[in-house]
Amino acid sequence: MSLQPSRPPPELTLVNEIPAHGAEIEALLGRAFGPGRFAKVSERVREFAAFAPDLSFCAVEEGKVVGVVRLWRVRVGDQPVVFLGPLAVEESERRHGLGATLVQRACDAAVAAGEPAVVLVGDLPYFQRVGFAVAPDVALPGPVDARRVLARAPADTVLAGMVQAR
Repeated sequence: MSLQPSRPPPELTLVNEIPAHGAEIEALLGRAFGPGRFAKVSERVREFAAFAPDLSFCAVEEGKVVGVVRLWRVRVGDQPVVFLGPLAVEESERRHGLGATLVQRACDAAVAAGEPAVVLVGDLPYFQRVGFAVAPDVALPGPVDARRVLARAPADTVLAGMVQAR
């Protein structure tokens, strides 16, 4: 048995989402979440939120979108924040930390843009490793398990109230 030299992994780049990524992103989201994604409370938020392409990123490998994270401008009560989601990574790229890398890049961009906090609906064990915690005083426009409403914010940022349009 002879060993084949291993080739280096394809180059993966993170770039801001642009309209040309749209079809690939929709296909990826369809594979990741299925048609049920449109019934989720996060989709209700995206219906009224302002999309922030400057804070949204795609992971591109050999010219193909293999991951995406989107941010949306909203507010919680009177506090402007950004809402994260969806986050999706091709199944073949999971378990390599790409999802966490995308979330971190989006959060770093939000901080650089002066956004005081990032809110999302997700699993605490996954998002806790990139600085998120349960946001008990944040409400969403529809039913959601309160333990899944998470935020990443400086300690002095008060997040209380309903997620709504800015």
